[in-house]
Amino acid sequence: MMDLKEKIFYFISFAISIFLGLFFPLSVDSQCNKNLVIINFGDSNSDTGGYVIVRGMIGQLPKIRTFNHDLSGRMCDGKLIIDFLCESVGNGYLTPFMESIGKNFTNGVNFAIAGSKTLPKLMFFNLHIQFAQFNRFRSLSLELFNKGDGNLLGDEDLRNALYTIDIGQNDLDGIFGKVTYEKAILKIPDIISEIENVIKGIYEQGGNNFWVHNTGPLGCLPKSLATYKKNESDYDENGCLISFNEGAKIFNNKLQVLCEKLRDEMKNITIVYVDIYSIKYDLIANSSTYGFMNPLMGCCGYGGPPYNFESNNNCGQGNYTICEDRFKYISWDGIHYTEAANGFVASKILSTHYSTPPLKLHSFCNTAP
Repeated sequence: MMDLKEKIFYFISFAISIFLGLFFPLSVDSQCNKNLVIINFGDSNSDTGGYVIVRGMIGQLPKIRTFNHDLSGRMCDGKLIIDFLCESVGNGYLTPFMESIGKNFTNGVNFAIAGSKTLPKLMFFNLHIQFAQFNRFRSLSLELFNKGDGNLLGDEDLRNALYTIDIGQNDLDGIFGKVTYEKAILKIPDIISEIENVIKGIYEQGGNNFWVHNTGPLGCLPKSLATYKKNESDYDENGCLISFNEGAKIFNNKLQVLCEKLRDEMKNITIVYVDIYSIKYDLIANSSTYGFMNPLMGCCGYGGPPYNFESNNNCGQGNYTICEDRFKYISWDGIHYTEAANGFVASKILSTHYSTPPLKLHSFCNTAP
């Protein structure tokens, strides 16, 4: 029989599932007649387990989930945005590239690793290295697929795949607050250039479909707020750091310009640019309207209000605590969003209101004529 703690856990899990379903419905698209192959590049915002495989640190992550599937290894209390997007087209969750035992890659593969950046390009597991891993995966997958291995991807799968990119947050976090604002801004074109190189590299190998997320409001992260304390005039009306958010906006603007340029330069390419920043800032600014509370405070961490973040007591390490109402929090650990917040963001993404061009995710599936 279950003890009291287990009963409480399952009750809360059930309540969260109902909460997500009622407020942020994510209907499964029935217009796909086969799996949409998704190949993802990114950082912890979309890492489905690669980091813990590489680092062997599963024991340092709180074993708390708000659903019944075994999705351990995420920097979250449950599902990431990429998980919700996969669900929306009836796909299984993406398998990390680093997971090699008994896995099926027919629905795609995930190269994202927590902590990844674009620069320096040769540092593990930054974007350039993820692209190198993709090249190896592609080569071996084609070879084994042609020999009859049904758990891998063929040439048609790779050509029709949707290549998703969500990276840049760690680059920006690594420069803002450590150098002057003016110097930080000067580094952004180099970050954009690395993203451009990867998109072009995939395109040259036959990939035509891209889904690119911009970065969120870095100045609203509890980590940023707790680490880089400023003067009162440095905060906006919602309590976020103005300079960090302005830097994120400049990065996003240049990323959008890149997407527009590549659409003009490359034949038969589709690039959907998704404005994650606007979705997340709206959620923070109107948190109570959407059923959330304490928008600038991490659920899992140390220190209590206003941010519950301390670098020496990260979630999963040190003397951290976990809030009781985590399904009402936006920030899980001061850096990453909760499953509830990720569900909200995913629902807005799927609405296409924040996408340029406004294409639905299922438009990339192989649909019936």
